[in-house]
Amino acid sequence: MKSTPYFIPFYLLVITLFITGCSPSASKDESVFRMSIKNEPPTLDWTLATDSVSFTILTNIMEGLTQYDSELNAKPAIAKKWEYSEDGQTITFFLRNDVYWSDGKQVTASDFEYSWKRLLAPESAAQYAYFLFDIENASQYNSGKITDPNKVGIRALAPDVLEVRLKKPVVYFPSITTFMVTFPAREDVILRHGDSWTEPANIVTNGPYTLEEWQHEYKMVLKANPHHYEGKPQVDEIRVFVVQEPTTALTLFETGELDYLELPPVAIPHYKSSLEYRNKPQLRGYYYGFNVQKPPFDNVLVRRAFAHSIDRSRIPKFLKGGELPSSSWIPKGMFGYNEKIGSKFNAKKARALLSQAGYPNGKGFPKVTAVFNTGDLNHFIGEFIQAQWKEHLNVHIDFESQEWKVFLSRLDLDPPEIFRLGWGADFPDPDNFMNLFISTSGNNRLRWSHPRYDELISMGSALKKQEERQVIYDEAQVLLTEEEVPMIPLFVSAQNLLIKPYIQGLENNAMELLYLKRIWLKQVTN
Repeated sequence: MKSTPYFIPFYLLVITLFITGCSPSASKDESVFRMSIKNEPPTLDWTLATDSVSFTILTNIMEGLTQYDSELNAKPAIAKKWEYSEDGQTITFFLRNDVYWSDGKQVTASDFEYSWKRLLAPESAAQYAYFLFDIENASQYNSGKITDPNKVGIRALAPDVLEVRLKKPVVYFPSITTFMVTFPAREDVILRHGDSWTEPANIVTNGPYTLEEWQHEYKMVLKANPHHYEGKPQVDEIRVFVVQEPTTALTLFETGELDYLELPPVAIPHYKSSLEYRNKPQLRGYYYGFNVQKPPFDNVLVRRAFAHSIDRSRIPKFLKGGELPSSSWIPKGMFGYNEKIGSKFNAKKARALLSQAGYPNGKGFPKVTAVFNTGDLNHFIGEFIQAQWKEHLNVHIDFESQEWKVFLSRLDLDPPEIFRLGWGADFPDPDNFMNLFISTSGNNRLRWSHPRYDELISMGSALKKQEERQVIYDEAQVLLTEEEVPMIPLFVSAQNLLIKPYIQGLENNAMELLYLKRIWLKQVTN
């Protein structure tokens, strides 16, 4: 790991030539935007996608019923409007009639009905299926208790009318329909091409850009869609390079081969005074989770001890990116945040809890390995956490890094005793953070469930008054982060970017949404 990425070693120049194909880089007046992603998208099947890398691509080649404005309010996209029934349990979406798939066919309400029921179908095994569990009979269909999809409360009443029947009023439901798993899908395309339907030659999309090229583990090329209902985007081409090494990506930015970059932690102090630097707090929490079914973390006293032994206040001092230490789970900047909640740093209490659990001063504690996905930030945090547990509990934990796809697969199949994960808001409501850990959540890798927690989250989503919801979420957060402690919140992230000055209209926001259809290139004269 290099700590001074501000020069250009020979091998990085070779990589630069490789990425640009040994040809001149795109000039500032070309209608091309170039960016990097840290990993190959695990999938572009939006029913199955779960990660931010895939979402970055999908949110620019696909659109759903709604989209966010600059204030993160859900506004019409494919749905031109929606209406609630008097009891709030039925939402009717009215679709635009000028939205087309990339093969020229019109997007219809039936495409949404198919996509949502595909998400819920047990055979899809989609981790985000729980997103639609507020819909009538959705969870029963997903669990196999109901086998007839026609009993699920999703129905195309006409080509431009989609009816959604809910089990209860859900105040934030239009925000859910901004998210990738709710995008419409073409049944005929998926049936025709099977697992290869997301390849460029097969995929059919409806967004501002189309997938022109996908050289796996190397590069993706998106082309502006001239038939997009909002008009053709001003930037003709998006080139997305897979660059896993942050130092390499930074060098490519410095040499003019990239227009947009997420800064590695070690480089942040150097660039904070740059006109190209932007910083934005995020609605993204960073945590370490336990597999509560594996010893010794099946013992709640051990989990509490580990949580109380971390001095989170030290994290921003070495990350230097504007991170906010947090022992609670709902992030600052989102309704429901309560900084008083959580297992605060208390080394004395941590040692006492570990002793109660049968490991006085760490004696007899079994060999345990914590796992994180490869990356500088995760490495820094891992070293810090390892040192904290050694210093305050006299427990040595081994740490192991894994490539992103391998890491996700392991979490799905057999989560390790300890692992690191983060969660960024899919919609700006506390339910999105709290329902991550309900029993039926496909994204709950903790193997933890608690009836009272599930009950609280269900209650919180149905209430309209914020003060009543706050009481519910406070109780749920205490249960999650102080009493049961299946996970340890560490900090709320911040976005640290470099953006070339000729890139205009790119708004970095608290949800990391990258709407490339809204950018343009400012002409630069020499």
